[in-house]
Amino acid sequence: MERSLETQVDQAVEAWLRWVPRWEPATHRGRVAPCRRCLGSPILSAVGIGSNVPHGVQHGLSTRIKTVVDHAVAEYTARNLPMLQAELDQQAARNRARSYRPSEDLAPEYEGMPLDPDPVPGAPFLFTIAGLADDATGELPPLPPLSDEAKTALRQEVALADEYANMVGREICGMLLRHRLAVQAAISQYVEPQIEAMLEELTQALDSPFDPEAP
Repeated sequence: MERSLETQVDQAVEAWLRWVPRWEPATHRGRVAPCRRCLGSPILSAVGIGSNVPHGVQHGLSTRIKTVVDHAVAEYTARNLPMLQAELDQQAARNRARSYRPSEDLAPEYEGMPLDPDPVPGAPFLFTIAGLADDATGELPPLPPLSDEAKTALRQEVALADEYANMVGREICGMLLRHRLAVQAAISQYVEPQIEAMLEELTQALDSPFDPEAP
């Protein structure tokens, strides 16, 4: 039996709550570009995660909820939008034919994140993971062209899919309201103490940068 949308949302939040105790602050250099999935996300606002929460914590939940939305839209598309489904099937076949697929089967915390770090000025990469993936895609034959009528019909179906995704997203936002207390409690218990410890360590280092007895 297919799980209800409400059950899927509950399970996504529960999976995130099990993951949060394992979260640790990133020790590498942060990225300059904001995450388009998390910045201003109504999903995160609904569940009470503000912009002051570390991005890794935000991304772990927003990605899990996005998977629920994507699954609902995929079901709707398969039932009601034959042209869009055919295009998606062709694209999926192309993806399976690629020899290198580094962005697949990632944990939710890394899904949708850039494959490579930001470049350092004056230190170019010898190669990038994204570049290797693009090379593998370039080896595939192009998709067959569409007629003008088919393009118009396809755009209409894409608009319907987007409209359905927005409707599902709004419905999920309502479902997430009852998870706010559990989510905020997890952030208070597991995330905020680590951030406070980092800030305290930074403050001590700034107060006595040349003290040989400082830890």
